[in-house]
Amino acid sequence: MTIRFRFLSLIAIALVALLARGASADSSPFQGGLPLPVFDTASAPATPAQATPATPPQKDDGRFYVGQETCSTCHQQEAGNWAHTAHAKVFNLHPRDAKEEKNCEACHGPGSAHVEDPSDFTKIISFSHKSKTPIAEQNEQCLSCHKGGQRIFWHDSIHDQNKLACSDCHNPMGTFAAHGLTARESISQTCFSCHKEQHADFAKRSHMPLLEGKITCTDCHNPHGSATAPLLKADSVNELCYTCHADKRGPFLFEHAPVHESCLNCHSPHGSNFENLLTTPRPVLCQQCHSQDGHPAQLLTKGNLPHGPMPDPRLISTSCQTCHVNIHGSNDPSGSRFER
Repeated sequence: MTIRFRFLSLIAIALVALLARGASADSSPFQGGLPLPVFDTASAPATPAQATPATPPQKDDGRFYVGQETCSTCHQQEAGNWAHTAHAKVFNLHPRDAKEEKNCEACHGPGSAHVEDPSDFTKIISFSHKSKTPIAEQNEQCLSCHKGGQRIFWHDSIHDQNKLACSDCHNPMGTFAAHGLTARESISQTCFSCHKEQHADFAKRSHMPLLEGKITCTDCHNPHGSATAPLLKADSVNELCYTCHADKRGPFLFEHAPVHESCLNCHSPHGSNFENLLTTPRPVLCQQCHSQDGHPAQLLTKGNLPHGPMPDPRLISTSCQTCHVNIHGSNDPSGSRFER
């Protein structure tokens, strides 16, 4: 009897404990010995029934996108020209992000304010000489997609410092050239619209074969910026020239100092009226440095030409290079004077 009574007492105590725990479960942060999660209803996310409806993307000033169809109702000619460009094919067929899906407004910005007042050009980003949009803002629209690569040196480049807009060289609204959406029919013609002096140099008797279509300005220059002052696509003038004239690179056992310093000491890079793009004719070019006594370096004039009254052998054939053949450098053991 005593054992049975004790057993029943233990069962009764256990039942009372369970009932007491269940009664306090609603007011206690613990249940079953584990902490219950506590939710802050003030910061809890809204239920689907309480979510606000989606609105069109807006800018800080409240403008919103109106869609390509709205733009085309007024700008029919522009829409027709733009439809054949590379931008149109990407934006319409394979947009890479939400911005490109906006088509016209991807570049010009939200057009709601422009629709309300088309006469106020400050309410839309435009790309032209009559544009009210600051050039820095115009270029930033282009650089938001066309960044990196060849354009890493654009900021503070000579073109950027002179307030050149991307639209001064490119026309994304029409296809006038085979490559690059340039504003003229070719890269060279686009550059010549500003660089008149260089255009005249290419028309001289001796010139780089640019007008013949064998090279373009961008073969030597990067118009979007470079680490060098004249926007070269190499670290120096010589390194750029060596990309085509590899035989002049060396290293040579006997180097010609002005050649090693810069090719521009003797050559004009775009064009010259003297042979081989020389800055001045031979032997005058050589005599600018080599005028020491004991060497036949007297001043030669027109009268010393082969048909003049006093023909001089130094003005016949290739002048100084008749003897000093390896003028760019020599590896011959007896070539210290760049002779044969």
